[in-house]
Amino acid sequence: MSTDNTETTGRRRGRRPAGQDTRTALVEAARAVFAENGYEGSTVRAIAARAGVDAAMVNHWFGSKEGLFADAVLKLPFSPLELLEELRQGPDEELGQRIVRAFLTRWDGAGGDTFQALIRSVTGHEQAGTVLRDFFQKFFTKLIAALGSDQVDLRTTLAASQIIGMGMIRYVAKFEPLASTEIETMVVAVAPNVQRYLTGELGL
Repeated sequence: MSTDNTETTGRRRGRRPAGQDTRTALVEAARAVFAENGYEGSTVRAIAARAGVDAAMVNHWFGSKEGLFADAVLKLPFSPLELLEELRQGPDEELGQRIVRAFLTRWDGAGGDTFQALIRSVTGHEQAGTVLRDFFQKFFTKLIAALGSDQVDLRTTLAASQIIGMGMIRYVAKFEPLASTEIETMVVAVAPNVQRYLTGELGL
């Protein structure tokens, strides 16, 4: 058994592209496997085998298959786990501000083309749309659940619609003056809506 494991490890390492680090190898392997098999048909084990690394590396670098898909296919310009932890730091009544500022800062920093690529992947790739929806639902649910708010599912959808809609107008449609408005001005204008979706009265 020991010999077999050693041989398997050796073969996997042999398939790994020269000079690539583990993370890059996993991203490239994931893009290929997802393209061939779709999201549901792709497994962490198959992606790791294609990359020539241990399957545990997927969780180490990306947290899950969903996290790897977000990086490899959706190409989100941030780590969902790191952003979630960042947003949790601070007063609850300022969470809307932190959300708007964080998303705009990251997408502005990565360039508008990054958000455009995200929208193209969603409209042209059913699995991408599904994972993007799941990502935002889980992302905002984790934030809202900690606030003790009611109607978590509705609040999650409303908050996600505000962020995605803001991105569509700023980076895809490029409506002026919103497309070139300073981030802090956007925070002042948009954050109160997001905060109401998170903790305020919905009027329902």
